[in-house]
Amino acid sequence: MANNKVLVVDDDANIADIIRMYLEKEGYEVTTAQNGVKALEAFREEAPSIVLLDIMMPEMDGWQVCREIRRISNIPIIMLTAKGETFDKVLGLELGADDYIVKPFETKELVARVKAVLRRSETKDSGAMKEIVYPNLTINLSNYELKLAGKIVEVPPKELELLYFLASNPNRVFTREQLLEEVWGFDYFGDSRTVDVHIKRLREKLEGVEGTWQLKTVWGVGYKFEVR
Repeated sequence: MANNKVLVVDDDANIADIIRMYLEKEGYEVTTAQNGVKALEAFREEAPSIVLLDIMMPEMDGWQVCREIRRISNIPIIMLTAKGETFDKVLGLELGADDYIVKPFETKELVARVKAVLRRSETKDSGAMKEIVYPNLTINLSNYELKLAGKIVEVPPKELELLYFLASNPNRVFTREQLLEEVWGFDYFGDSRTVDVHIKRLREKLEGVEGTWQLKTVWGVGYKFEVR
């Protein structure tokens, strides 16, 4: 198994042990941490391939851990949240999480999510240079770089992936659900507001840049990258 190192972060030792047991049965090498500070230490020491990250934890919550990891790495993160907890899915995805799962969960579902997210990550990381060029716009998915009018613009990973996907399919309209499936890998797990938020932020970055293209809303349907 190529990507087999998993970091499980949960202050409930019983839950962490159950997750560890099931993932180890599937051939994964599992490290656990009980709080956010220990999680970041383990992340730096173990270099895991994926992080399963609880939200409500002592010392440093999952939101902050996610932020800190995203400063230095694009590895997959799955957020864990207890049923009934206030969990803003859009916030988690905005911070760079790749998926989320609600506790209590079926262990088969958890293992399936881990495999799916890692599979998407491997696909994303493999292959030749992934770059799309339009007038005053360069989207490079190999080094996660966006250039507008020749200048590098800071952009979160998922915003860049969304723009890359739309620009790879010029003039084709996608529904929010299709974009969730293609970019986040969700189907019914996703939240269509996530797409709207990402499109809004991308438009703010692209505003004022001249080109023969634009991000366009197709009312009642979804979005497209229009090339004139």
